[in-house]
Amino acid sequence: MRLKELRKKKGISQLKLAIDCNMNQNTISRYETGEREADYETLIRFADYFDVSVDYLLERTNNPTFLKN
Repeated sequence: MRLKELRKKKGISQLKLAIDCNMNQNTISRYETGEREADYETLIRFADYFDVSVDYLLERTNNPTFLKN
């Protein structure tokens, strides 16, 4: 998952992301290291927070924007 990359690009700490997303900093760390996988609700929360698609977050595409119909 591109979580760490997106977080660093935005210039925020794990703690800031955790506070903004109402999570624990340890949880963010585990997502970034791959020790834990995010559920659907959390993936959507991260995608909305970073304004990227879930597919981009999950590295299914290199295009961070949403596909519009």
